[in-house]
Amino acid sequence: MLRLLHTADVHLGARHDDLGEAAAAQRERQFAAFKATIDLAIAEKVDVFLVAGDLFDSNTQPRRSVERVAAELKRLVAARIRTVIIPGTHDCYDRSSIYRAYDLPTLAGSGPDDDFVTVLTPSVPSVRLAACDVVVQATIFGTKRAPHSPLMDLRVATEPAAKWHVGMVHGSIAIPDRTEFDEVVVTKEEIAATGLDYLALGHWHSAQRGKAGGTTYAYSGAPEPVAVNQDGAGKVLLVQLDDPGGTRTVQILERKVGRTHFDRLDIDAAKIGTQAQLLATLSAMADPDLVLDVRLTGVRPDELDVDPIEVEEQLKGSFLRVRFRDVAVAAMTDGTLPSPDTIAGAFIHDVEARIAELEADSSDTNLADAAELRDVLRLGRLLLAGHEVTL
Repeated sequence: MLRLLHTADVHLGARHDDLGEAAAAQRERQFAAFKATIDLAIAEKVDVFLVAGDLFDSNTQPRRSVERVAAELKRLVAARIRTVIIPGTHDCYDRSSIYRAYDLPTLAGSGPDDDFVTVLTPSVPSVRLAACDVVVQATIFGTKRAPHSPLMDLRVATEPAAKWHVGMVHGSIAIPDRTEFDEVVVTKEEIAATGLDYLALGHWHSAQRGKAGGTTYAYSGAPEPVAVNQDGAGKVLLVQLDDPGGTRTVQILERKVGRTHFDRLDIDAAKIGTQAQLLATLSAMADPDLVLDVRLTGVRPDELDVDPIEVEEQLKGSFLRVRFRDVAVAAMTDGTLPSPDTIAGAFIHDVEARIAELEADSSDTNLADAAELRDVLRLGRLLLAGHEVTL
């Protein structure tokens, strides 16, 4: 039996320019997820720890950050767990590579005579870990954009004998009309042709898996979301390779290591009296690790005024991130309509007739125009009734 912990896309040192003052806190969250991944590997007593690219967000990192990573890898060395890392597209193996600037294995306490920490490179495309009876291999390029598929020449038959064969790739699985501009692309046919037992993938930030031929492949996803819309991130994979009765099996278990979690909430506008009540409802859910996506839906009472920007601003300190969208629509006029011979009646009749025409032809453009006219109708009713309206 061979037990692996597979992670990728840690993106340590990401700048997070879009987060402003929260950027430093998010970098710490990412490092905390990496530390939790190391903790998990030690607790589960895995044989090999795999990092399938983009351990670092860029090749420009201060030495203290590299040493901080090395200190975590040193814990794996102490636990007799082997680590294999490949460069990704953010920390690619170009002339300025962080893996050229720093000897990460040595910093992590791995010496020239052991195999506890290995960074695969163009000149070191594979490593045979005799203690685990596994060969781990990858095709690494000296540029961010691959000149060809890294699986083009990768075959089990070319490697030294070992019970298990594991590959690593940081790139996309080909999807027509979606991945043709990606830096590194492989196909499922190429995966099947490798003869690998397991292919550890990085680059996509959501955990997912599949099988091509006899090869099981998986993306671990990012252990902590790199962006606050990545609700499929936050996990690593525990992978167990076994051959009971001579039949090879690959079992994959997802384990959560990230702190960030996500929630989507629809609130019926008819049940909210004021913006203050809405804010009180949402504030009761306060959670610094929560990315909350809220929509105000349904039919909005005429008296309800909600400013999405104000809502997001007032909730900003209560959540990791809040997105508030008002997709509620104003009501049509209740009861008997005023006579079309009056100003109010003519206004309501004309606007509601136009709304009916637009909603009957339910294209996205027409529905957007109809929703805008519903707001016009609502404001007009308020003005005609003598209410003060702020535009």
